[in-house]
Amino acid sequence: MRHGEAGNRVAMPSKDFERALTATGKYEIEEIAESLENMNLEFVKIASSPLIRALETAEIVAKSQKSGKVDLWDELRPEGNKQDLFRRLSKLRQDVDILLVGHDPYLSDVIGEIISGSSSSGIALKKGGLARVRIASFSPKPSGELKWLLTPKQLKKM
Repeated sequence: MRHGEAGNRVAMPSKDFERALTATGKYEIEEIAESLENMNLEFVKIASSPLIRALETAEIVAKSQKSGKVDLWDELRPEGNKQDLFRRLSKLRQDVDILLVGHDPYLSDVIGEIISGSSSSGIALKKGGLARVRIASFSPKPSGELKWLLTPKQLKKM
């Protein structure tokens, strides 16, 4: 899942880290979280980039999931290392649903690499958008299939 709508981008990376969701962004993620509940999607783990806008997004979803727990993963930062992320994911059970909350184009690149072997797959994850990917294997390289890719507008209608 990509984080919700945040304030304007800031040129200083240290200040961009602190950029929070807007009121509209929070409201939209709350609606999406409700839709995830209606879809009976339950996550055994919710992991987020440590950047404020992603963490706020993950916390809203976690609250609706009644888990309330969000793990912070540096691998989900915008400049995160995909190989480190794949290594971390490979250590988790493969038959459970895990929600990763992060940024674009990083998440779109990760999805593309898993489903096509190339980060330039044309996948575009909108703010508040959600993709479901089934990972078949991590060895010798990550591979899997895209089950669905939903925009916020589609999610809110569910």
